[in-house]
Amino acid sequence: MYKIIKNSWALFTGFTIIIISHGFQGNLLGIRSVIENFNFIATGTMMSGYFVGFFVGANVIPNLVSKVGHVRVFAAFASMASLSSLVHVVFVDPIVWVIARFLTGFSMIGIFVIVESWLNDRATNKNRGQLLSAYMMVIYFGLAVGMLLLNVSKPEDYEPFILVSILLSVALVPILLTKRPAPKFKKIETISINELFKISPLGTLSSFFTGIIHAAFFSLISVYATLAKFTLFETSILLFIATIAGVIGQGPIGYFSDTFDRRKVIVITTFGSSILAFISILTSNDPIQNIYYMDEFSFKKIIFFISVGLYSSLCLPLFSLNLAHTNDFVPKSKFVAAGGGLQFIFGVGAISGPILCSLFMEWFGINGLFIFLIIAHAIIGGFGLYRMKVRGTVENPDSTFTPVPATITPAGLELDPDTPATLDENQVNDATKI
Repeated sequence: MYKIIKNSWALFTGFTIIIISHGFQGNLLGIRSVIENFNFIATGTMMSGYFVGFFVGANVIPNLVSKVGHVRVFAAFASMASLSSLVHVVFVDPIVWVIARFLTGFSMIGIFVIVESWLNDRATNKNRGQLLSAYMMVIYFGLAVGMLLLNVSKPEDYEPFILVSILLSVALVPILLTKRPAPKFKKIETISINELFKISPLGTLSSFFTGIIHAAFFSLISVYATLAKFTLFETSILLFIATIAGVIGQGPIGYFSDTFDRRKVIVITTFGSSILAFISILTSNDPIQNIYYMDEFSFKKIIFFISVGLYSSLCLPLFSLNLAHTNDFVPKSKFVAAGGGLQFIFGVGAISGPILCSLFMEWFGINGLFIFLIIAHAIIGGFGLYRMKVRGTVENPDSTFTPVPATITPAGLELDPDTPATLDENQVNDATKI
């Protein structure tokens, strides 16, 4: 692992700094939206703007990278993300912030595509599993550190946004100084959404709702905590716990999914998430009304922290679980194409997640966040029970649970040791265009 990181230090260093700024900015905006008295709908729409940009970029950027080159595109998108951060502090307006978040999402998917293509170019049959693990560590370490940066300055000031811009600018330095040539961009075979649903109805539907859930929870939990009168430090710790717990949960869920019927694991995981979300509601002073105002670190708040951490440990591995389940029904040669299709479906769900959830928060108060999550998880679990009745268990020895970030691109999926060592050169369609 050390040798892997050492040989790719410039890439990992630059990407780590970007992820730190990314984790910091996303939650900073949630807190700042409360301070600026944005209503729930405006906040949810602003948060969805990021995922719209992410989705659009996934269909545009691969061709752009092929024409312009990795280094130039990386520099352009890091600069664009840096600029959009400053726009937030110059123009404090919900509409402007929606546009700025769109640009950030568009920039981030470009960065993900480039980084994962670069890593894939450096991968061999022996080290690609290690590269994927290192990549995962960078993402979640960066996100966790970014949460803690919330404490460096008051969110109502302009300094935090300037810090985000500085971090993104600094991230360019090691990348631009690298001597290693840019990799050739690979094209990946696709599977249509219709075909993917026929192959794995549960994997497809679950990926869609997983996108809704992940986007809603991680976009709006900072809004919830701020309105619940959590201190800035408490909010940062809550977000840190949610991130780390999600990483820890990958191990046991992966073990159980490779040991038992993955559908059973999906059902138990989703219904368990619904229960934990309900417990989070019960820790408020009123299950429905927005009166969760606790100034001290009370016993209820401790229970809330624990329930949110456990919730994240079940929720965050869902995309990897959906991927492994879908791969149970496709040949090894189709793993990357199927994964690209699921990521596309996840992205569609992510666009709608914050907006739909904000409606629930508008109707039910801040606990509408958890009411929404209960319903979304229950839909997945209920459909999983149905699929277990109409379809028998299928075992595919080539398919195993591999922890991957939900933002992963087809280039990153090729790092999965379960995928074929090389791709057919005739596979020329862009995996993001489903």
